[in-house]
Amino acid sequence: MQKKIKTNKGESIVETLFYIVLFVMFSIVIINAIITMMKSFKQTAIERELTQSGTIMETISRDIKGAYSISASSTSSDLILNMNSAGNQTIEFNGTTLPNIVLKQNGSIIGNLNAPNISVTNISFTSISTTKGQAIRIILSVKSNEDPLGDIETLNDTVVLREAY
Repeated sequence: MQKKIKTNKGESIVETLFYIVLFVMFSIVIINAIITMMKSFKQTAIERELTQSGTIMETISRDIKGAYSISASSTSSDLILNMNSAGNQTIEFNGTTLPNIVLKQNGSIIGNLNAPNISVTNISFTSISTTKGQAIRIILSVKSNEDPLGDIETLNDTVVLREAY
């Protein structure tokens, strides 16, 4: 009589289910980590865009510091700077064209100050006059077009014209 020897060369259904559950758990953890990294990267990119929009404020401030006077035709959303005493050289920041700020020099359009993915939601110029000179208070609100939450960042600055020194 011959004995039959049983060998377990295959896997049981329990072992197979265990490996499937283990694989699914690792997959969920890895996919969740990838989604979190993508959200974090997008938020970092949005914050970088908003930080770079500070160059709008820097450009406006630099030109105000170099200006001789403020034109009488300036409004709270449009600023016209006279760059010399004769008033024949001007720089204009046109805020009525929101979501863009248009820069004009001597009446000719130079271009938009803000990047295409940045919208200016508000800009305000307030003239401050003292017996010693003039200054301008700037309030600039910007948002990223890529931000699903639509967070708005507000930048403030007060700049003294060069003739006020």
